[in-house]
Amino acid sequence: MNIYHCMIDLKSDAKALVFAHALDAWLSLLRDDGRIEGWRLMRRKLNLGGDDCADFLLEIEVRDLAQLDSAFRFLGLGGDEAVHRHDQVHQHIARVDFGLYRPFPDPERVERMALL
Repeated sequence: MNIYHCMIDLKSDAKALVFAHALDAWLSLLRDDGRIEGWRLMRRKLNLGGDDCADFLLEIEVRDLAQLDSAFRFLGLGGDEAVHRHDQVHQHIARVDFGLYRPFPDPERVERMALL
């Protein structure tokens, strides 16, 4: 499983619950279409975190890079409903940083090390 990690800050006038609802609608569409495996949204608690920590942390689970590519392509292929749901999310976002993570050590690396 790979984790597409997004650190998100909302616009000053955005409503967090409206953003969360829009995100649920968008990512549920991707999940139900098999474009992602799952996701979760977390919010920083008690304002604890360094200067570079965003208010929200979104983790999107994908099997592999092919599925992640499929999720990115879906916006162009999914029709008006996909575009509408995507726009409903992104209208709230002021800043976002991305990263792609995987479990470590990964199963392939563990197996190779066992052979040594």
